[in-house]
Parts: sequence; structure tokens; C-alpha cells
Amino acid sequence: MLTLPARFAAVILCFAPLLQQRSWRHAEVLLVGAILAPGRRTVSSILRISGLCRERRFVNYHRVLNRAAWSGRAAARVLLGLLLDAFLPTGPVLLGLDDTIERRRGKRISAKGIYRDPVRSSHGHFVKASGLRWLSLMLLVPISWAGRVWALPFLTTLAPSERYCREHGRRHKKLTDWGRQLVLQACRWMPGRRLVVVSDSGFSALEFLAALLQQEVTCVTRLRLDAALYQPAPPRRPSTIGRPRTKGERLPTLAEVLADKTTRWQRVIVPGWYGEGDRVVEICSDTAVWRHSGLPVVPIRWVLLRDPCRRFEPQALLCTDLAQEPLQVICWFVQRWQLEVTFREVRDHLGVETQRQWSDKAIARTTPCLLGLFSIVTLLASRLDCRARVRISTSAWYHKQRPTFADSLAAVRRAVWSEQGFAVSRQSADAAKLSPALRESIAYALCHAA
Repeated sequence: MLTLPARFAAVILCFAPLLQQRSWRHAEVLLVGAILAPGRRTVSSILRISGLCRERRFVNYHRVLNRAAWSGRAAARVLLGLLLDAFLPTGPVLLGLDDTIERRRGKRISAKGIYRDPVRSSHGHFVKASGLRWLSLMLLVPISWAGRVWALPFLTTLAPSERYCREHGRRHKKLTDWGRQLVLQACRWMPGRRLVVVSDSGFSALEFLAALLQQEVTCVTRLRLDAALYQPAPPRRPSTIGRPRTKGERLPTLAEVLADKTTRWQRVIVPGWYGEGDRVVEICSDTAVWRHSGLPVVPIRWVLLRDPCRRFEPQALLCTDLAQEPLQVICWFVQRWQLEVTFREVRDHLGVETQRQWSDKAIARTTPCLLGLFSIVTLLASRLDCRARVRISTSAWYHKQRPTFADSLAAVRRAVWSEQGFAVSRQSADAAKLSPALRESIAYALCHAA
């Protein structure tokens, strides 16, 4: 088995109480091997990189995913605690909520469905994709050595298709229902902390917003320009008969506010605009009540923004905290883009969509583990010394200013491989010989690096 540096073992061993001792030994090999393995993250690839390609009891490593008794929710709680201690010990907690499609095919993958492909689709072009839909809750924190905010996944769940629920006699839950459960679960894990949830327009639903508002969780998302906005309900007079009013007079829609030439616009500078640096935008904001027949009534602060250079279409945001500053609402929402960056990184560097499990339990566990591996690698990188952490892979034709996740992953791999005996002692010129299994692992990593 590969030897871990002591500073890494302190993080990895936090997950040991979640499994039995025998299962933990196999799970630890899978965890460390998933960090080191290039290309696909199959169990076979992980065993090869760990020097266990001749292990006759290889089925025990598969059983960690498809049979062993352990809770992914408990692992998510441990991971969240480690992330908060390392990056956000105090202050408000900013969470990002978003879904992604894992493209998988096969008759034995029963939970798959047909969904809109968010990457290849546009406003005027609809593209379908077959696969599994995952909903992930991520912690948005600034990473000092990277110089920007990273989205660190800690809780991910599978949202099965409607056909799967019908065939298995289950009630189909909408994506907003899954999102509400994830956020409320995180709220129970962080009592006393102020939570702010940032999501896309798919979660701009009154039931979702009202459920979070009851738990004092602030939500920031997009708002339709034609949403029905009203003034707050006037005070109820004594001896009035009937149900109390829930709204006041109807307000103009945001589309009308946008077209009105008398609207007063304020120019502000938004820092970190989608990775482009500071951006000047024009905004106007006010409070209102968002109401729809038969749905909960939600008081909101809306923020309408447009680009003076007209490089993007005008858009509207909402925040369930009426006292929040409009600029802060925009800064929170802009950070939502880091969720898309994380989804791209785990596909490029951690092998999401390359696993080949067919068991329902293994499928439900593998992708959340790979997404959580992004956060674990970030935790391990934070324990490296400053010099190793900021090491950047550059070339004559590409000058990188700050390290990316690929550089952090390389630094963690370098530290793990150095622990196996690669570092030559300064007192002696003789290096220890590597075991045949370790040499075979290195050859596998080099030959299958692509």
C-alpha cells in the first residue's frame, strides 16, 4: 500500500470511523489511488496505480462501492467540517447549488433519463442528453494561493428520472425538492451560521424560496423580467371581515422598468466579473412582493442590471434578504460561475464520466465521491508548504499568473510520490531501490497519462 505523508494522513483518517476496519483499508487505497490515477477512475485503474495489479482479492475493492455499509451523508458532514475549519471558520457561509448531467448509456443504468444538455444548448437551440442528473451543494470560499473563489463540493445526490421512479413505484421529486432537502440538511449541520445560497434560474421557484426563508436562509437567484410583483399588503384594519391580504397594488414588471426612460440607473463596479476582473454595470433596485396564485408569497429585493457597452443582455436578480445591498447581491451571484468551473475540472482531471459501475448503489456513490475528491485535494493542497502550493506549470508560450486546480493536484501527487522514496537524501548519494510493484505503477502512470 502507498505511504501517505503525515500531514495528508491527518485529513484522510477523519473518514476512517465511517467504515469497518477491513472496509476502511480498501477504501483508503481507492481514495489515494483516485488522486494518483491518470485518465479513467475505474477500480482497475486505481489498483494498477497503487501497485496492486496482481491482487487476487480485487473484488473486495469493488465491494466498497457496491456492497459495504457506509453512509455518504455522514461522509459529507465530515468533509464539510474539514472545509469550514480550513477555509471558513467564522462568518457567513456562501453555498452554491447546481445540477449537472453525467452522460452514461446502457440498459443496466436504470436511473438515467433524457434531459436538456446545458453545455451544448442555447436560447434558440435545444440539445438533448442521455445520462444521470446530479445535484451538488458546494462551499464557495476564497483560496489564498489561487487568488480566486473555488466551489468545493461536499454533498451530492442523484435525482432519478421520472421513468425510473414510475417503474420502481416511487414518487418523483422535482429538482427544487431535492435542492430544498440538500440546503436544509446543510443548515442542520451548521447551526448558528448564516447561510446564503446562490443558484441558477432553475431554482427561482416560490416554493423553494419560501421553504428556505422559513429557516432564515438567504437565497440569491435570477428573476424573470415578467414576474408578477406587488407592493406589500397594507396593515389590516380592525373588525375587517375575510382573509388577510397577502399583497398590495400591482407594480410594473421589470421589463417595463427596463424600457422606462425615467428609470434612475446607478453605475457600480463589480469585482471579479466571471473571471474578467472588474466590470462596470448599471443597476437599479427595489423591494417588492413576488406572488403567484396558489403559491407562497415571498418578499424579495430585486436588482435589475444592464451593461453600458451592451455586451450582455439585461438581467434581473432576486435576494430574499430585503436589507442586503444590491452590489453585494451581484457579487454573490457572480461567484455562482465557479460551480460550472468545478464541474469542468472534475471531468478533466478527476475522471467523472469515466467510471464503469453498473450497480445502482455503486453508481449512486461513485460520482459524489469523485466530486468530493475535488474538495479533498484542495484540503491536502492547503497543508503543503507555500512554495510547493504555488508551483505553476508554465511554458514559453503560456504564462500562468496563479496556480489552478491542475497545479494543486500535481503538487499533491508530487508529495505522495515523494513519500514512496523518490527524494534522495542530501547526506547520501544512494537512493533506496523501488519495489517492483511501485515501478510498475509508475510505468502505468507514464504510459497512460493521456
